[in-house]
Amino acid sequence: MDIQNLYYSARVLYNKKVNFKNVLLAATQDRKLIRAIAYGIKTVEATEEKFFEALEKVGMELRVKDLQVYASGAKKGDWDVGLTVDAIRIPPVLDVVILITGDGDFVPLVEYLRWGMGKQVEVCAFGKTTSARLIEATDKFIDLDKLPRLLMAIPQKKT
Repeated sequence: MDIQNLYYSARVLYNKKVNFKNVLLAATQDRKLIRAIAYGIKTVEATEEKFFEALEKVGMELRVKDLQVYASGAKKGDWDVGLTVDAIRIPPVLDVVILITGDGDFVPLVEYLRWGMGKQVEVCAFGKTTSARLIEATDKFIDLDKLPRLLMAIPQKKT
């Protein structure tokens, strides 16, 4: 799960927060979940701790790294290589790999998993912000734009 991709897509498209637990349930459907890994970036302010804890509580393993800030002021924070390495390393024990991202940079990974490793590869993301090439490359695409309940953050209990 590419946390930033989903988070910013929901924010830009709908000005909403994603219920990541519901996204995971929609992606896996009635199948047994073997492993869920969420890839995220920690900002300089490090305000994400509660969010990361919430992801762990719903059963996700976290891979977190610091946002890179360059001398020019440019910022970079992505997990493309780390996610790719894990996706190639883990699948020998899996029949299906589900990528939760709309990032077209993952097309070569999808093609390798499908044709090089013989895995079924599914992508779950917001169709409006997902690369058309990624949708075409996958065995199945789950469009979160068609599942609006997933956009809602879990309501807080009133005290």
